Amino acid sequence: MAPVPVVAAVIELEGRFLITRRLDGTHLAGLWEFPGGKILPGEKPEDALRRELKEELGVEAAVRDLIQTVDWTYPEKSVRLLFFRCVLAGEPAPLEGQEMRWVAGPDLPSYTFPDADARLIAQLSRP
Repeated sequence: MAPVPVVAAVIELEGRFLITRRLDGTHLAGLWEFPGGKILPGEKPEDALRRELKEELGVEAAVRDLIQTVDWTYPEKSVRLLFFRCVLAGEPAPLEGQEMRWVAGPDLPSYTFPDADARLIAQLSRP
């Protein structure tokens, strides 16, 4: 099974990270995540992330460095997840009805994220 290419934004502001909750009816519903989504065929990862942030949060974003790449297999699919550091222009709003929070790094492990995010959560939660 070929992995689904996915991008996610690590957005930090004043020591807190922006996370959103996956909607009911989606893969891994109810879990917290860094905003982002699938890369469309022919789309560059950075362009996909800018598109997803505009659709989900209504903001423009500067996509910076690639922090981490994770290949992960769930029972129903495999993903290749690219985590990029991003800076937003404007105030994000949860346009799809998803929960959204700004969370301090040390508090991230108290939220339930997909297993594929575990290494990044450990990294970001270190003091």
